[in-house]
Amino acid sequence: MNLAKVAIFLALGGLGAPAFAGEAPTTTTPVERYTYSTELDIHKVITVADIPNECGPVSAQMIYEDSSGQRHVLQYQVMGTGCSNG
Repeated sequence: MNLAKVAIFLALGGLGAPAFAGEAPTTTTPVERYTYSTELDIHKVITVADIPNECGPVSAQMIYEDSSGQRHVLQYQVMGTGCSNG
């Protein structure tokens, strides 16, 4: 009986997977590295990567659209979330 429930759960879970396939950002846009002189034209933010749980500077990425509708992938440095304050 439990094996049948597990099989049904896995079968139904597999059916829903293609519905989320369109939401993942798939892009062939080259990654741009941010510098202080980078001029940004951010009209709409699509996704922002989660910050790793490390102590120190880490790379993060943001996918955004500019005012003309083109998508960009921007890589930048942030402080990780793994540092504690005492």
